Amino acid sequence: MEHTRDAAAELAQMAREVVDSNPYLVLGTADENGVPRVTPVFFGHDRYRDFYWVSRPETNHSLHVSQRPTVNAVIYDSTVHVGHGRAVYLTGRARQVTDAELAERCQVAFRPLAGAHGFAPEQLSGDAPLRLYLLPVEVWELYVGYANSGHADGPERRVQVWPAGAA
Repeated sequence: MEHTRDAAAELAQMAREVVDSNPYLVLGTADENGVPRVTPVFFGHDRYRDFYWVSRPETNHSLHVSQRPTVNAVIYDSTVHVGHGRAVYLTGRARQVTDAELAERCQVAFRPLAGAHGFAPEQLSGDAPLRLYLLPVEVWELYVGYANSGHADGPERRVQVWPAGAA
């Protein structure tokens, strides 16, 4: 089943659902010595390709991005019962968005969710305390728990998927 076009489209749809139904991603960074750190951040995305968050440049994860830009992230629903989990894993090279890109990026970075608001470029540059960060996704993986796998007893699996292609 995993090799069919229908199965790939179904997995891509499942990945989009995970992204669209969860407001936070857990960002995994590492310091200059390789010591890992994970941080939940509220995110927005542009067509499931580019993921954005706003942060202070002096926070540990922002400093880590400037030192070691290769990051991992995971988006998942922690409220589901054991075995029903679905998660999206993202890998790429994160970076702070430059001032020259802010106007264009701010137009696509923010999605309306409960309590969320967008930022204007002037709120993310100059003397403003926050900056916009970007993770262009290079590798997408979808975790499918045994209850979602189509098999009563498994298998749990993590499969590579590209949800942007079918969006």
